[in-house]
Amino acid sequence: MKALFIKYKSVIIFILTFLLVYSVLSVAYKLYLQYSDGSKFYPDYMTHLVAKQSESLLNTFGYNAKVLPHPDEPSMKVIVNGNYLARVIEGCNGISIIILFLSFIVAFSGRFKTTFFYILSGSVLIFVVNLLRIVLLTIGLYHYPEYEDILHTVIFPGIIYGMVFLLWIFWVNRFSKLIKNNE
Repeated sequence: MKALFIKYKSVIIFILTFLLVYSVLSVAYKLYLQYSDGSKFYPDYMTHLVAKQSESLLNTFGYNAKVLPHPDEPSMKVIVNGNYLARVIEGCNGISIIILFLSFIVAFSGRFKTTFFYILSGSVLIFVVNLLRIVLLTIGLYHYPEYEDILHTVIFPGIIYGMVFLLWIFWVNRFSKLIKNNE
């Protein structure tokens, strides 16, 4: 049994580290959501921020966009040229994806400084791409409402998760200590 542990030590450490970091950050995020009462930012600060930034980008692209609090659920309604097209919910703010990304990078950590800056730059990139994803999805819904299902459930999740996967692959191949130690 001990020989088996030694043989798969790096895999076991990766899995345990990933699960620990992911669990701690997920619980912290859940507590943040639980204590975001919506009195200052509705439904919570990050979702509100993403919705407002989406509104600004849509307006920059020449659409008359408004983002309003949804009266019946904790979300923000996205209205373009008078048409209610989408809603920004907590799951749209990208934080859960950033937590997943960060957990993997920490589990496959490299040198502290490199890991820190990769997490920071990767998180910013994920945030920006997620914001662009929401804006492009809204524009797609405006011009092609008949493709709502494929846009929302296939194409745009594929973009964000595909990018995270590519960031992971790049990290593992370029900076991870685990790969360097096994060479």
